[in-house]
Amino acid sequence: MPQPLSRRAPAPPRARPPRRPAPRLLPRLLALVAVVLATVLTGPAPAARASVTLTRVSDFGTNPGALTMYVYRPAGLPAHPPVVVALHGCTQSAQVYADNSGLPRLADQDGFLLVLAETGTANNPSKCFNWFQSGDNRRGQGEALSVRQMVSHAVTAYGADPQRVYVTGLSAGGAMTAVMLATYPDVFSAGAVVAGLPYDCTRDNSPYLCMNPGVDLNPADWARRVRDAYPSYTGPWPRAAIWYGDQDTTVVPRDATELRDQWTALHGLSQTPTRTGTIGPDATRQDQYLAADGTVAVEVDRVPGIGHGTPVDPGTGGEQCGDTGAPYFLDSICSSRWIARFFGVDTTEPGGSDPGDPDPGDGTAACWTASNYAHVQAGRAGTSGGYTYANGSGQNMGLYNTFVTHTLKESPPGWFTLADAGCP
Repeated sequence: MPQPLSRRAPAPPRARPPRRPAPRLLPRLLALVAVVLATVLTGPAPAARASVTLTRVSDFGTNPGALTMYVYRPAGLPAHPPVVVALHGCTQSAQVYADNSGLPRLADQDGFLLVLAETGTANNPSKCFNWFQSGDNRRGQGEALSVRQMVSHAVTAYGADPQRVYVTGLSAGGAMTAVMLATYPDVFSAGAVVAGLPYDCTRDNSPYLCMNPGVDLNPADWARRVRDAYPSYTGPWPRAAIWYGDQDTTVVPRDATELRDQWTALHGLSQTPTRTGTIGPDATRQDQYLAADGTVAVEVDRVPGIGHGTPVDPGTGGEQCGDTGAPYFLDSICSSRWIARFFGVDTTEPGGSDPGDPDPGDGTAACWTASNYAHVQAGRAGTSGGYTYANGSGQNMGLYNTFVTHTLKESPPGWFTLADAGCP
């Protein structure tokens, strides 16, 4: 998040003592002995984790926001892949976000093109995206336009699908995610705001006040600010997922509530969730707000026991991803996996399903047979009072455990019904 600019006078040059000629052989022998002793006493040093290989794109448009574009293109990328745009947090970089968020691994598994935007100290002393400046958070100018130009380049240069473009980010990148959804609802189908803020909070408030203690507006006022970002727009609004740690003191949980109010009001929905359940190994609470067609228009994920950062779950399991090797990546739940699932780009499903199952987006019904526990973990069902309920239809599936097994049919996307007698 934004930090005040501080300047220090350069330190005077330090005088260097004259060099003394030193014997060359003895220091080399001593260094060799030290390496041998260290290896004997502690074993070989652990191998450094390799960084994800990113491709820098230097010419993607006029770039009025002076951002840098990087691309992670998985081997064997399918034709017309979806695009996921990732926006790092303050003090971070595109490389740090790629190395720790888990998104490149998911891009490999699920076959989407990952675009990472990067800002620097020339734009902001703390390398924050300028979500709070009117020159950067309005349609057709500044950083917002630069990110939009990156998407255009991804579509033309990589043959990506312009109907499946998504955006996510942390902190200032999360706030900038809300900016992109508001200013370019015609470009982004959905977004996931991680520890971010409602769009245009700083129209009449300071960034710090918006971050903590937060600003309380009624849902209609919040929604109006999004509509004002593109007044002539009449199309469908992007779907929005909102992630935050319940111990966050940098961008307080109140901001997640205000974001929820902004996007549910925009979709014409109540601020009371349609269904509530828990997901992941840490029992993250998930509230979902369903549109009339049964799709999840807005989702709020409250991660227990963590502060400000991207939730990750290091490991090699199917539901694990990410790394805690940099600040603001917090060991809890693989949020990137659930975000990919919310976007609809996730092709892997836990609990006995197969990536080759029918795609709910192609007009055919998809069917999964799994335990109630696995259905909940995969996002096909939710829990309440110890029981499991199918997402969409709300049908009672029995106790939430690994022993009760059901077949669920998904049609239309996001709407699940019991199909134990046969599917489709």
